[in-house]
Amino acid sequence: MTNDQYNAASSFWIKKDAESKHMDDQELYQRIDHFLSAHKVLALACGDASFIRCTPLEYTLHDGALWIFSEGGLKFRALQNHPHVSAAVFESNMSFGSLLSCQIQGNAEIVDLYSTEYIAEASFRHIPAEMLQKLPSPMWLIRIVPDEITLLDSSLKKEGYGSRQTWKR
Repeated sequence: MTNDQYNAASSFWIKKDAESKHMDDQELYQRIDHFLSAHKVLALACGDASFIRCTPLEYTLHDGALWIFSEGGLKFRALQNHPHVSAAVFESNMSFGSLLSCQIQGNAEIVDLYSTEYIAEASFRHIPAEMLQKLPSPMWLIRIVPDEITLLDSSLKKEGYGSRQTWKR
């Protein structure tokens, strides 16, 4: 690819979004919330100067954040120095032209082990706190607060909107 081709490809959605009809922020957030609440697995991407990691993880959505329990892994090396993350949640087995997904940009933080917030998330998931405290290795809790969520929904065209809608905090 030439530089001009890279530039054209990278600016595709910027140009398309500028020409598209946008949803009201409240209606958009309700659709995003409905979609994310109906799913349980995301692909979390994080990295530092030497590597990038993309990990499928279970999550819950509430209180304006995504909550993830994790045993550990290289993602924590990245999160230690670079808390800005990206995540994707999507419908599988969609055909070309009928995509439905959310791309999430935000900041991740590790919730203190067994803190009130940690215990509250365990309770939200119906996980006994005593069980978590007895594990040989801790289950870490990652909270991601989204700054921006992009909904890609081909069916929005039928309503006169652009298929790509972005909500920003």
